[in-house]
Amino acid sequence: MKAIILAAGKGTRLKKYTKNLPKCMLKFNGKSLIQRQIETLRACGVTDITIVKGYMADKIKIPDVKYYTNEDYENTNMVETLFSAEEEMIDEILVCYGDIIYEKRVINKILSDRSDIGVTVDTDYLAYWSARLDKPKEDMESLVVDKDGRIVELGNCNCSPDEAKIRYVGLIKFSKYRVEALKKVYHENKEKYFDKDEPWLNSKSFKKAYMTCMLQALINNGYLVKTINIKNSWLEFDTDEDYEKYQSWLENKTLNRFIDLEG
Repeated sequence: MKAIILAAGKGTRLKKYTKNLPKCMLKFNGKSLIQRQIETLRACGVTDITIVKGYMADKIKIPDVKYYTNEDYENTNMVETLFSAEEEMIDEILVCYGDIIYEKRVINKILSDRSDIGVTVDTDYLAYWSARLDKPKEDMESLVVDKDGRIVELGNCNCSPDEAKIRYVGLIKFSKYRVEALKKVYHENKEKYFDKDEPWLNSKSFKKAYMTCMLQALINNGYLVKTINIKNSWLEFDTDEDYEKYQSWLENKTLNRFIDLEG
């Protein structure tokens, strides 16, 4: 398996800390977020790693990885960042968001999963969300799963609490077989919608498409998308408040409720 880390965004909601730094280079407990990811991936045997850069690309300097750049990062989003590295998408891949960290057991769970398209989800995220956010119900999105673990819908922020009982993490596995489906659905939609300034699924436009919308497009085209279930063991760094809260949890030794940084 090869990993493709999406690290092109500006991280505007971390503005106090990313004014002169890409979000993935933010230090947490002595290491940048992306260095933590890479160490975790390598410890689990994932050594073929690609980073897709964009904002302040010259400041991401990690040895022994491949680099691509989303030159239009200001006007695009996750999907276009991923496809900036399309030539790497020829085998089984793990798509990783650049603003998360996770324990080794998360990657080991993904590696042992046999789904052709496997989406990592946290089935016990509500305590973390409530500790992290002042108004957790205002930052929920749908992830609806049938009784066989197949995802029916995801990524809708206008959802009921019952539709948001589990949380999308930002780690997606595609088998070699289904990477081709991903490329097919992407290019079909790009041809139709790339130059249109109109909503595409739950994204503002196809050009600004989220990965959740690309997964929904795969589901809508009849492809089987399944969950890979974890409980806690990860953190997302999205806002100034996130970073400051996690720092306080480190200091008062309560971070282990949600993640073991050595795990």
